[in-house]
Amino acid sequence: MFGIYLELGFKHISDLKGYDHILFIVALCAIYRPAEWKKVALLATAFTVGHSITLALAALDVVRFPAKWVEFLIPVTICLTAVYNVTIGRQLSEAKGSGLRSKWMLYLLPLIFGLIHGMGFSNFLRSALLPGEEHDLVYQLLAFNIGVELGQLCIVGVIMALTGIALSLMRTKQPDWKLFISGMAFGPALIMALERWPG
Repeated sequence: MFGIYLELGFKHISDLKGYDHILFIVALCAIYRPAEWKKVALLATAFTVGHSITLALAALDVVRFPAKWVEFLIPVTICLTAVYNVTIGRQLSEAKGSGLRSKWMLYLLPLIFGLIHGMGFSNFLRSALLPGEEHDLVYQLLAFNIGVELGQLCIVGVIMALTGIALSLMRTKQPDWKLFISGMAFGPALIMALERWPG
């Protein structure tokens, strides 16, 4: 049973049909070089912590949030991350003087956005629960979250590899690559947000 929900989480985050979560990870990676993979992995983990909290609360029916607003806010988080990348993202990542405050701000963004994505995951997980298995929900949540985290790290690995190819072999400049990847995430996310406008 653990393996079933582990695979479910992995497939959900990596499903090309529901590529909004992939776009968020892509946008999250845009400002980093391959040598900074540990920092990116921590950002992905901050995102996991955020979505684990709301996924658990929503799946346990502690909180409920209208699905139409969740589906709208998910692409909004992608757009905001892309805008962040081309404005203050790199400066904050490289900030030395402010120490702990800079690091706190750096990981706060994916943590908060993870809270929103967790609501989306919960809608999916509810529909995937097998009859009579509600009593194993905590166990299933753990497996699902681990699967999502593994999927995220695989996506991070692919993006970091592509970044390495672009920067080293193709001699692309870092600012140009950042702009390209951020724009590639922003465009589809903006279309999704407009299509999902709940008004």
